[in-house]
Amino acid sequence: MTPAPPSAALLGLFARTRPTRDGAALLRSVLHARRLVLLKALLVRVRRHRAELGDGVEERFEAAWHLLERAEQRAPAAVRDLLDYPTTGGWLAAALTAPPGPELDARLAHFDALALTAALRAGCALDLTVATPHGTLSLAGLGRLLTGADRVAVRTEGRHARITPEGAGPDRAVLLPRDLNDLNDPSHPHPGRPADADPGRSPAASPYWNPLLRLPGGAAVLDDLDPYRVPRGGIGTPPRTGVEAGPAGRAVWAERWRAALRLLDATDPGRAEEVRRLVRVLVPVAHADRGTGPFGATLRAAPGAVLATLPDGPREMAEVLVHETQHTKLAAVHELVPLYTAGPATVHKVGWRTDARPIAGVLQGAYAHLALTDLWRRAARSSGLPAPWRTRAGQQFERFHHQVGRALSVLLESDELTNTGREFARHMRQHHARLGATPRALR
Repeated sequence: MTPAPPSAALLGLFARTRPTRDGAALLRSVLHARRLVLLKALLVRVRRHRAELGDGVEERFEAAWHLLERAEQRAPAAVRDLLDYPTTGGWLAAALTAPPGPELDARLAHFDALALTAALRAGCALDLTVATPHGTLSLAGLGRLLTGADRVAVRTEGRHARITPEGAGPDRAVLLPRDLNDLNDPSHPHPGRPADADPGRSPAASPYWNPLLRLPGGAAVLDDLDPYRVPRGGIGTPPRTGVEAGPAGRAVWAERWRAALRLLDATDPGRAEEVRRLVRVLVPVAHADRGTGPFGATLRAAPGAVLATLPDGPREMAEVLVHETQHTKLAAVHELVPLYTAGPATVHKVGWRTDARPIAGVLQGAYAHLALTDLWRRAARSSGLPAPWRTRAGQQFERFHHQVGRALSVLLESDELTNTGREFARHMRQHHARLGATPRALR
């Protein structure tokens, strides 16, 4: 069921970019409703193109679908959490757009792993075989098991699940805890331990579990492993691809995240809490080439994931997190209440980019930078914050307050906004005007 459109009052609060609990709850409802629609669309597509699928592909998809339904009946909250995980959206987008044939078959094979993850999280008893493309079993939101085989047998035994690569003997099986939360718990004695581990055997001879890093101070993870964390071919121009951070790199990301949240807590606790609620995943991406600046992005198919090159420091990380969170918020609002029409291919210059942008890009950019302008003003005028943060915030405020004002003029003069979109832009302009007034007006 699609959530009801936001009230006029809530829409006005969204336009101000300020965090609200009701707003966060609405965003989560929008995300889940859209995810269910896309999942049903994939089921329809598979059945419509059954004649073009490879041998056994439809049967495996249907089996995975029934397993997902079984898990949902047993633990609906756990399955909802998995379906709403950002990379699940990335996989759905890839599967829905893949041409029928080998490419679609390859995308559908990933559904085995998603259904298995749901069943394990729900505590289902299992005795089945699942596909592990390229010798990898990816458990969304948890990590990756390198199996060295195209398929694995999975059988639950008490408090564990025994995973055995196809064609391998019992000595190459691996035991995973039935409670998948234990997989990334350092106190768990042997997460992903081979069932009959031999200390003298080469690690390559047994499946190997590589967990995601849970970021400090919340529920978000650093996902540098999921095959659908970045679209095939990369993102942006020039394209950036996903990278594996490695142990040292992961430690740096975790420290930047921790320091950025500490800075946001001190500057604007509401925004800090909003980041904790809405950002589920950080995805490291590579610099396109030497000389390119910092990069951040949010995919419409994967809200809740922030794709970024490693920011230089906590100030830059804080800005990326706030900026990308606004893109997630505005996309959800537009999903419920269209703010603009497709319209003609008219583009407009904006101050923060060198290329001209369509009206959707102007609105997205103005919205994100309005939130940052609010954040920077608070930082610049707070005496209790580190001096470098106050200095940077003051510089950024002066630069972008002017640029956002010009972009809002473009929006309000455009005939590509809907009536709701024009009202939304008026609320944005009112908040923008308040940012130039006294600090009391910000409250």
